[in-house]
Amino acid sequence: MGQTDELIQRNGTPLEQAERLFNSVCGGMARRENDPILNYGNQAALNLWAMDWQQFTRIPSRLTAEPVNREERARMLEQARTQGYISDYRGVRISSIGKRFLVDQAIIWNIHKPDGTAVGQGATFSTWKYLS
Repeated sequence: MGQTDELIQRNGTPLEQAERLFNSVCGGMARRENDPILNYGNQAALNLWAMDWQQFTRIPSRLTAEPVNREERARMLEQARTQGYISDYRGVRISSIGKRFLVDQAIIWNIHKPDGTAVGQGATFSTWKYLS
């Protein structure tokens, strides 16, 4: 994502923009940098991980992947942290009910406060498929 790319149309009130992001067909999620608990998931992400808002925003982000995939996930997040973003991530994730799915062409970026302080990372993806 470039500096001017936006996930949603940035018009209307902050509430209208938040609703637009939450109801997007693309999965969207975020985690805090120093406390890797997910702190945002839109409806598509909640559906994929088979969780409600309360469950999703209490789960450590590492638990969105199976143990065998966590090292690769950590490498990808570190790459995004050092580069600022990545736009071609592909990986297997697992829902709260054990359904595995492949996320493809995910974009992961660093989230900053207006003063430039890093506060976490966000991700979005519009391509996924369930695995048997």
